[in-house]
This record gives sequence, C-alpha cells and structure tokens, in this order.
Amino acid sequence: MARPNEKLADALRVLKRLQGKYNGVIESGDITEAQRVILVDEGFLRPVMKGWYLCANPRDHEGDSTAWYANFWSFLSGYLTRRFKKRYCMNADASLILHTRSTRIPRQVTVITTEGGTSVLDLPYGNSVLIYPDKKNLPRHQTEVNGLQLHSLPETLCKLSPQAFITNPRDAEIALNMIGDPGELLEILLTKQGSVAAAGRLAGALRFVGHADYAERIIHTMKLGKYDVREINPFLIPVPTLGNTRERSPYIMRLQSLWSGWREEVLALFPPAPGVARNTAAYLANVDERYVVDAYNSLSIEGYQVTEALIDRVAQQGWNPDADQQDKKDRDALAARGYYQAFQSVRTDLEAILRGQNSGAVVRSAHHGWYAELFSPSVAAGILEPHQLAGYRNGSVFIRNSMHTPLPCEALTDAMETLFNLIEQEPEPAVRAVLGHQLFVFIHPYFDGNGRIGRFLMNAMLASGGYPWTVIRVQRLSDYISALEKASSDGDIKPLTLFIAEEMRF
Repeated sequence: MARPNEKLADALRVLKRLQGKYNGVIESGDITEAQRVILVDEGFLRPVMKGWYLCANPRDHEGDSTAWYANFWSFLSGYLTRRFKKRYCMNADASLILHTRSTRIPRQVTVITTEGGTSVLDLPYGNSVLIYPDKKNLPRHQTEVNGLQLHSLPETLCKLSPQAFITNPRDAEIALNMIGDPGELLEILLTKQGSVAAAGRLAGALRFVGHADYAERIIHTMKLGKYDVREINPFLIPVPTLGNTRERSPYIMRLQSLWSGWREEVLALFPPAPGVARNTAAYLANVDERYVVDAYNSLSIEGYQVTEALIDRVAQQGWNPDADQQDKKDRDALAARGYYQAFQSVRTDLEAILRGQNSGAVVRSAHHGWYAELFSPSVAAGILEPHQLAGYRNGSVFIRNSMHTPLPCEALTDAMETLFNLIEQEPEPAVRAVLGHQLFVFIHPYFDGNGRIGRFLMNAMLASGGYPWTVIRVQRLSDYISALEKASSDGDIKPLTLFIAEEMRF
C-alpha cells in the first residue's frame, strides 16, 4: 500500500500535467476522488463551487481571499472555455470593465451563451456569474482579453446599458476616450436594430467628455440614414474627469481620472496647508523626534515584530551582521536597519523640499534610492540578490484580501511617470499627500515595501505644505486598510482623507 507522501506525490504529478490547461481550473472528472481529497486537504486545490476547483498555494491561509481575487478572471476564463469553448461572450457592461483594464473585481458579471439555460453561479466571497442564452445578441466578431470573450470596444459602447454610465462613469469615460474615430461606432449604430437610443446616449456622452465633433458626426450621419436621434447625456457626474484627452492607455487615463475626480473632495475635507516651515532646522528636529515612533508603527503595520529598543539599537549602529550571526539572520533587525537608512535618505530629501524645490520632482528622483536603502541590509545579509534593488517589479503582486489588483508590470513605467507628473503639477499639498499616497499604493510598483515607501511619499508631500510628519499608528491598522480599500475598490477617497487628517493630529 502506498504511503501518504507517495499518494500526495502521485496526485501532484497529475495536478502538474493539468495546471497548464485552462488557467489551473480543475473539474472533478479530471482527477480521481482520492487525488482530489488529498490535494484539497493539503491546500493544493481550493474548491470554488461544486465540481470545480482552482490550483492553490498551501501557504495561503484559510479564509484569505487574496488568492481568489488574484485569480478571479483566470478562473472565469478557464471555466467558461471548458464549458463553452468560444461560444460565449461577456455582456457589454462586463466587457467595459475588461476593455478599460479596471483593477476592481465586480460582485457579479453577466455572460451570454449560445446554448443551455439560465443559471447563476455562486462563487466565493460573494461573487457570482449570471449565464443566459441569447444567440441573437452574441457579436459576430468577438475580442479576447485575458482569455475572455468580449464584445469589441465600439460594440461594447453601443450596447452599454444606461445604468452603466451612472454606476461606472469612470470606466465609461475611459472607454469613450479610447475610441479613435466615431466611424467605429457608426458602423454598428447604422446596421443594428434599435440603435437610435444608443446613438443619442453616445452623442450626449461624447459631447460631455469633450468630443463635440464626434457627437455632431454621429447625429448628422444617423439623420442622413433616416434615424431620428435625440441626444441625451447619460452621465450624472457634474463634470468629466478626463476631458478631451489624447491619451489612449486605459491605465494612464484611470490615474488621471482618479486624481481629477478626487482632488476637490480632498480639498474640502483636509485642513488647509499652514505653509512651508520657515525654520527648517526646527522642522527636521521634530521629524527626528518622531523617528522611533514612526519606525515602530510603520514596520509593525507590515508585520515585523519590532520593539523600540531594537529600532534604537540599529539606529545607533548596534547592528553588526559581520560579527553577530543573529543580526545577520534576524528578519526584524534587517527590516529595522533598512528603515533607518531609508528614513535618513528621506530626511535629506525633505531638506530640499523645505528649501523650495518641487516636491514631486524631488520624490521622482529619490524614491528608487529610498527603496534601495530599505532593502540593502537584506542584500548585505545574502537574503536578497543585488539585482532586486534595481527598480520596479517585473511580475505580478497582489494585496492581501483586496478586491483591487495592482497594475501589471508592463504598465508600471508609464503609470509612475504619470503619477509624478500629476504630483509635480498639483498646486495643493494636501492633494499631493493624500492622492500621492493612495495612487502609489494603487499602482504597487515594487514587489515589497510599497506601504513604507508610500508613507514616506505622503510625509514628503505633507512637509511641502508645512504639515507635521504624520505617523499611521498600528492600532488603527484595520481603519487604514479599510480606507485604502474603499478608495481602490469603491472609488471613495473620503475615508482615507479623513483618516490621514485624524492621524496628523497625533
């Protein structure tokens, strides 16, 4: 009889052969009952719904939603491909989310098929999929994004529900600005039954976002085709967040839209800037006084077990990995030393900001150095390779239990360039601090250290307005994480703005 470890090894061999197919989506018929049981028990398979599983990491904690949100679209792609091949399409509202590269996971998505009946799939953590047959409304030409079958972008806009402009205005605005020529829309509007109302919505929407010429062309051409089009603006937001932009990257447009859409709310909620400190030495002395408390809280937020004594010791050069093997191996001591080095680098850059240099330009130039200082002790100890200090990540990262997925690595360079352009051009320090921190974490440009660098960035921007160095306290960690999640997943910046303003008083 095979021993338990041999049974597991056999099951893993089968799983390895299956992993490359269908994005790691496993149907119960792919493996034996015994293999399924041992793989689920050992954490290599995670049940999604009856008869369907997703490959998992045994190190993921039970109840941790990170892996699910990270693999949501992959699971959907694998499941739908296995069931329908390419004989399905996400509906227009779901296609909109994927075309505009939205980073949030929707609660429910709708799928149109050519076969079967209507069903609702209940998925983990409150997600669901509505599937229904509607052969007449399947597009003849589909677009594939992330392995999922979608309507083309023009057809998505032509079929978009009126409600989508209200519930997802940012996605709709980005999609409208991705259209290069209104002829792409007219080709569909002039050949589809029932497109008069859609033409009126699109004309009104295009005029609202700054494409009046596109709107006029749609109305004029539709009238030539004997269609009586009545223009209506389907948006409820008072002003567009992008305007008539020439940008075509949905990632860049999203950052610009978030900044534009949020800045007035930040200004309404955050205390007015007192002005750059006149006494630079006194301001920096106050920063120095806050170092131990700041380091303790910032490192504790990231899960390090540090004490004020440890922080003080490494700050006073009491960290000696060459002579003390414990220091060399101590993860917490390495983190504390890296934080000290990074803090000193930030302090130097604060001097330039207090002297009047543009805070965005200073941080644009300095943030890679902060990151390198943060992790250089781990390189010296042989835990990290030197090349890991080079810069932005070259792979995917995920935020624990968040419905927001950070930007893909191929979008990072342009996204960070856009972020620093926005910071440099922003005249209000409060906006630079709150939105700079939020969007840095939203992008998540590094494999590790994003929270710490993001808080350094926030404090550099606060200094540029004369606000005090602000410590995010570990005892308010749940409030902090909730506020970041509200902004990233729900588009609500109010909780984070109020949270930072409250922490600034301590």
